[in-house]
Amino acid sequence: MKLNTSKITVPGLWDEIRAYEGKQFLTKKGLPFTYTIKGGELFTDRRERSITRSTFEKAYEKLIQDQIGENAPKKIVGPKTLNVYGAPYVWAVFMGIGLIEEPMYVQQEIDM
Repeated sequence: MKLNTSKITVPGLWDEIRAYEGKQFLTKKGLPFTYTIKGGELFTDRRERSITRSTFEKAYEKLIQDQIGENAPKKIVGPKTLNVYGAPYVWAVFMGIGLIEEPMYVQQEIDM
C-alpha cells in the first residue's frame, strides 16, 4: 500500500470526497456502491447509517501517522487496520480518489 499525501491534505479531504459524489466505487471485496453527501455525512447506497466527515479525517490521520509519523512504517494492508466505523467504504473512497494506491489483483478464469 502506498499513501499519496502529496495530492490531498487533511483540510482538503472532504472537498475531494465531495467531488466524487455519485461515482461508483468498489470495496476491497469487490462490492459496488455509490454515495451521497448531506452536510458532514456520507451515505452509501448499501447501508442505512452514515459515515461522518470526522471519521474520514481520523482514518486519514491514522494512515499518515502509520506511514510517515513517529511510529512509521506500520503495515496497513486493508480496511480493518483503519479501525473506524465503515472502514470498507472509507478504504474504497480513499482508493477511488487516489489517496491510497495498492496493487489490484484480478482473478481470471482458466479455460481447460
